[in-house]
Amino acid sequence: MSALRAGRQAEEPGTDVRQKVLDAASDLFYTQGVRAVGVDLVIQKAGVAKTSLYRHFGTKDDLVAAYLEREDKAFWETWNEVAAKHADDPRAELDAHLEWIGLRVNDRCYRGCAQINAAAEFPDLDHPARKVAAAHKSEMRRRLKAIATRLNVADPDRVAGQLTVLINGAFVSMQVLEPDEAVMLLQSAANAVLAANQAS
Repeated sequence: MSALRAGRQAEEPGTDVRQKVLDAASDLFYTQGVRAVGVDLVIQKAGVAKTSLYRHFGTKDDLVAAYLEREDKAFWETWNEVAAKHADDPRAELDAHLEWIGLRVNDRCYRGCAQINAAAEFPDLDHPARKVAAAHKSEMRRRLKAIATRLNVADPDRVAGQLTVLINGAFVSMQVLEPDEAVMLLQSAANAVLAANQAS
């Protein structure tokens, strides 16, 4: 049976084909890399027809952008949940963010930040993947600056930049970290950043 016929048979009435394609692509892109994964592999894993993929995602680039947008949404959903628990305590909020991020980095299935990974694969700044990744990182710095402002540090933008470098550094350093080390390193480094930037 051809892959096309198998895909058509798998598309049962009421099935959310777009979601199936995005689920399959997201798993493959994250575990194997975007450039290493072709459309044929995505449709094979999703069990859909190639025409269905292109009906919902005009190009592979559109699919990659959708994958990164979903990763972006999931990341900020977790961030918002954590932030809501510490609305009146910015220092506790920052510590809590560094804790869940550190736990993520220490997860044995973690392969790095999806946004950083994709940006590394696409040098063209105008590529849809780079645009989504850049927006994600800009949003992180914006949110960290808001926390830094609430902490009344001397230079909130500089602190936000330092914390952004710290977090992104953790994302790409999982291979050299000891088990369960990331949270401690993130929090202690953040403490040093804040101590060095206290308002006079």
